[in-house]
Amino acid sequence: MLKRRTLVTLVAGALLAAAPAFAQFQERTIKFTNGVNEDHPVGVGVKKMQEVLAAKTGGKMKINAFWGGAAGNDLQATQALRAGTQEMVCTSSSPLVGIVKELGVFDLPFLFANEKEADAVLDGPAGVYFNKKLEEAGLVNLAYWENGFRNLTNSKKPVAKVEDFDGIKLRVMQNNIFLDTFRTLGTNAVPMAFPEVFTALETKTIDGQENPFVTIETSKFNEVQKYLSVTRHAYTPFLILYSKKLWDGLSPQEQAVLREAAIEGQKVQRVANRQLNEKSLASLRSKGMQVNEITPAEQRRMFDKVKPVYDKNVPTIGSEPVNIVLDALKKARGG
Repeated sequence: MLKRRTLVTLVAGALLAAAPAFAQFQERTIKFTNGVNEDHPVGVGVKKMQEVLAAKTGGKMKINAFWGGAAGNDLQATQALRAGTQEMVCTSSSPLVGIVKELGVFDLPFLFANEKEADAVLDGPAGVYFNKKLEEAGLVNLAYWENGFRNLTNSKKPVAKVEDFDGIKLRVMQNNIFLDTFRTLGTNAVPMAFPEVFTALETKTIDGQENPFVTIETSKFNEVQKYLSVTRHAYTPFLILYSKKLWDGLSPQEQAVLREAAIEGQKVQRVANRQLNEKSLASLRSKGMQVNEITPAEQRRMFDKVKPVYDKNVPTIGSEPVNIVLDALKKARGG
């Protein structure tokens, strides 16, 4: 009986001790939307965030995630954040260029050579610079997650060098820098909404498209495309954004735990994304796609060919953000 009383006393004491630790947190259900499906690596990151919030707030702060654009597209959600009618969104940088023009730097071609360089830039002072620009627009960026490198597919011919781009009718995102890039490389680049791409490839309305390996596989583009070139021509981050209007209403402790959860989510999401990309490339190869690696020398030739894209678009983006990223890259490369 004495042992039982002692146990009850210990449990009660532990609960009382825990109560003040969670007192600074309010009951909050945070709406989190994004355009990818739950089986995407973003799902791994969100699950980790949910675990961290549950542990650190005693279950008081919860994330309610909406997947696959079920609650609207990323740009609509971002505008809802700015208005203070939604808490969070995970979006790539490209749709935000109309709000924060400086983010256009991430659409510039052949900017990063690998993921290590991207991490060094985004997790350093350059990332802080873009975070400040986002806050000025009413958005708090909690962490940079990964969308990843984009690669070229087509049904016409192998693409392994600059000259091979000539004459390919290529779907690109509705984004001026992407249009400029691929027209400069010699393709007939046409903007097209993503849901239309598979049918357009199937009917040979277009010859090719460009996306990360995971997207190429999950969209079954291998069924209508023969050639895959590892061009790695653009790297786009995901941003984990919170409404500044709503953020300012949180306690410092709530803000700190959200940042911590997003960083912990970043760690597992990046690993999952990179593993899945390698797995998707191997899968696409096994399904019969002809994979063409691009040599470093050819990638340099491609970069040289698209230099006019930098000259044309840097004045719009601003020389300051471009120089900040290029300086950070120089340090990352040991320069």
